[in-house]
Amino acid sequence: MLKGKVALVTGASRGLGREIALTLAGYGAAVIVNYNGSKEKAEELVGEIVSGGGNAVAIQGSVADCNACEKMIAFAMEKYGRLDILVNNAGITKDNLVMKISEEDFDAVMDTNLKGTFNCIKQVYRPFLKQKSGRIINLTSVTGLLGNAGQANYAASKAGVIGLTKSVARELASRGITVNAVAPGFIDTDMTRAMSAPAKQAVLGQIPLGKAGTPKDVAETVAFLASDKAAYITGQVISVDGGMHM
Repeated sequence: MLKGKVALVTGASRGLGREIALTLAGYGAAVIVNYNGSKEKAEELVGEIVSGGGNAVAIQGSVADCNACEKMIAFAMEKYGRLDILVNNAGITKDNLVMKISEEDFDAVMDTNLKGTFNCIKQVYRPFLKQKSGRIINLTSVTGLLGNAGQANYAASKAGVIGLTKSVARELASRGITVNAVAPGFIDTDMTRAMSAPAKQAVLGQIPLGKAGTPKDVAETVAFLASDKAAYITGQVISVDGGMHM
């Protein structure tokens, strides 16, 4: 489905990013695994992809740093001669009530989640325009659609990603470049497994399907949007949340 394509996945050393990288590689894409601090995990992921017959390399860089993003895209173009898929997955949380969120914590979340997405999109603009093709998939969240107490900074950043997605989709549509967002809901990850049983049940009670999603559910949606099968889909937010937001 993605044979011959080159993908860059930000924040790919663990969690959803890791599953997305594995899935794209499984469909034949060469994958550039971006990480910020988890070098060992990124190299493990590259090793897993390569040992399975795939093509992958790791590159360090904070998406909050515009210069680092420029170097990442330059690296992709130098190594592979092209870039076809950008998955903006890198994100952080610094949860607290609004009255307790420090300016530093608010800025850190916005810089990584929203500005980081913008930084990477800006750097792929010229290569994608020159190719007259490309797929941009931004990871937002059900929290960006519904809001969540104690996550005002995170919700604001993810809502911003939705507005950014739709604006860039309109700018690039005439060149055959699609831009979409995926909004995961309650996904079975290390973070959600650490929640107390009552907290889990409270969330599950809000999900019509009555269960948590898996990282694979999210990764397969990203892979579909990255493929030619989704050529007529742009500017959309695809919720992978079991009906939590409808």
